[in-house]
Amino acid sequence: MTKLTLLELRSPPLQFGGAAHTSDPKAGLEAAGPFDIRFGSARKETINLGVIGPPALADDARRWIDRVSAGIPVLSASTALRRPFPPFETVFRKSLIHTDFMTVALEGEADPIELALAHADPFDRFQAVVDLYGEALDRLSRRDVNRPDLVLLCLPDAVVEKCRTVERNSTEDERERAKAIRKSKASRQGDFFDVLDEIEEGADDLLKRDLRQALKARALAARLPIQLVTSRLLYDSVKGEDPATRAWNFSVGIYYKAGGIPWRLTPPGPDTCFVGVTFHHFHTRQRHVVQSSLAQAFSSEGEGFAIRGTGVPVTPGQRLNVHLSEEQAFDLGARILSEYLLRTGRSPLRLVIHKTSHFDDAEVRGFGSALADVPIVSLVTLVPSAVRLIRFSQYPPKVGTVFSLNGSRTYLYTSGFIPEIDTYPGPHIPQPFEVRSLGPEDSMISATDVFNLTRMNWNTADVRGKWPVTLSFARRVGGILNEYGDQDPEETSFRYFV
Repeated sequence: MTKLTLLELRSPPLQFGGAAHTSDPKAGLEAAGPFDIRFGSARKETINLGVIGPPALADDARRWIDRVSAGIPVLSASTALRRPFPPFETVFRKSLIHTDFMTVALEGEADPIELALAHADPFDRFQAVVDLYGEALDRLSRRDVNRPDLVLLCLPDAVVEKCRTVERNSTEDERERAKAIRKSKASRQGDFFDVLDEIEEGADDLLKRDLRQALKARALAARLPIQLVTSRLLYDSVKGEDPATRAWNFSVGIYYKAGGIPWRLTPPGPDTCFVGVTFHHFHTRQRHVVQSSLAQAFSSEGEGFAIRGTGVPVTPGQRLNVHLSEEQAFDLGARILSEYLLRTGRSPLRLVIHKTSHFDDAEVRGFGSALADVPIVSLVTLVPSAVRLIRFSQYPPKVGTVFSLNGSRTYLYTSGFIPEIDTYPGPHIPQPFEVRSLGPEDSMISATDVFNLTRMNWNTADVRGKWPVTLSFARRVGGILNEYGDQDPEETSFRYFV
């Protein structure tokens, strides 16, 4: 006989600038302002926005900024899901500043956008567009005066359509070179990563490139955060989101990228470092490696940072079964503690690592050795499950529903009926995660952490979020670091990656 135990967690308690405590980011921001109001005089009163793009689109972007600054009503009845957007300064207690001095218009006797798009080779066309925007971004980043806090990169529809991604296959010579590397690995296992280190590759060696990732990498090199702007944001359409919702999501994103902290979790206990580890493919003309990416979110300060782990060579039949060696897990754990200490001046009392694959024995040993001085260490795996609960209602189970089977397997719903908006906004039956935990803490504590971290995405004001911020952010890191190159960036703040 199967024993079912069920519990509904309360919605994650978020802290804002004032006394309000709510799990709805929009309601909290409107009532109490962003969390960093508490920083007092250390907080800037303005956000200086740069704009790069063709003249007409740049003008439309600046008009959109004016709309956001003035506030935008909803076009129909207001609901918890579709809330009017008040003036930006009313919500965030900062004003948006944009001037001609912080605008770079991409223009000339010949249209530079058209010249870039005129390249017949897709990779040449892609690189020409990246260079065009990257050089304009470099000009703004080198300024001592009128240097923006954030830059809006305005992309015409033609650029998005023709350059969103480019991909090609390896040539015969490149496949032979890759085969030689694999042979070297087979005969000299210990020297394999030395062989990889000898290969100097750049962005043009990647077999697949993504425009967003390439532009984010250029922004990372310039140490100037960016927000990509397309027609979907700037222009009202019956097929798109309503303008007030776009304004909410846009505003939260630029506020964070410009250095602000919109909200944070109520600290649940000891100073905790939450970590997400994912794997991404690094596939070039010469090699195919799976590298680990890490994104971290503090429970107390709220900042996030990105770290790239070492590579795992791809082997036949490997598929999704990628794991770190004991040495790689140790190295990654040591780097987590080093970065945390650098940013906070102290070591965490509790450290939680999230993955979507199980922790094998080598990873457990490696992380255990590196994190031996941390009092509490939990290794948590999230696995999408085929198990479902059926609720006697028109809606599926509430988000935050935790259930266990026979006391041995724990499941969590992070999507489902959302009390804050009084509906389930999804198109299909939601899928729970199975939560597996290694360490001194039980799965209920781990499930509560995961649920709380689904509300920590500072790239949107949307109350919906299936994945915890640790894993959703980590997935954004890999492709950007691929484009950045083999060297680790000077900036690790996640403001540059979202």
